[in-house]
Amino acid sequence: MIIITILENNQGECMIAVIYGSTTGNTSDAAVKIQDILGEEVELFDVKDVGLDALDYFDNIIFAIPTWDYGEVQSDWQDVWDDIDEIDFSDKTVAFLGMGDQFAYAEWFQDAMGMLHDKVKARGATVIGHWPVAGYEFDESKALTDDKQHFVGLALDEDCQPGMTEQRLNDWCDIIKAGFLTTA
Repeated sequence: MIIITILENNQGECMIAVIYGSTTGNTSDAAVKIQDILGEEVELFDVKDVGLDALDYFDNIIFAIPTWDYGEVQSDWQDVWDDIDEIDFSDKTVAFLGMGDQFAYAEWFQDAMGMLHDKVKARGATVIGHWPVAGYEFDESKALTDDKQHFVGLALDEDCQPGMTEQRLNDWCDIIKAGFLTTA
């Protein structure tokens, strides 16, 4: 019922759903920061609490997902992973945010973001918010664009580069806000 109330109160606005899963709290913290930066048009949804139900009510979506262990999807996302294959994203604009550790898990940096991107893109989504790989040190990633010059979304590393998170979030939010408005 919360989603319906949000829609009734925000008719005509460019609403954005941030759907996240978080084990350590880093991804949920990033989701809150996105809401702080972008303002009232952003609604947060923990995937473990609402699943993917919010997707029915939003055309603009940010998926926030950490990569866990050796390139694995975080447990809250695992619970809805197969459900993504049944959703039509053709009328949706989507941005991705990933959390990872580029040094301890250099061979799998941001893999979960890349895997989620591939599933959502295959279902017709318009993807915005690519982020440059400059400033990161890693060996491999499933989250790279074809030219390997960008990640498919914002890559954050709270383990090794926490001091860069705020500026990266601010810069990326400027990019995606313009992208969401352009596709609206």
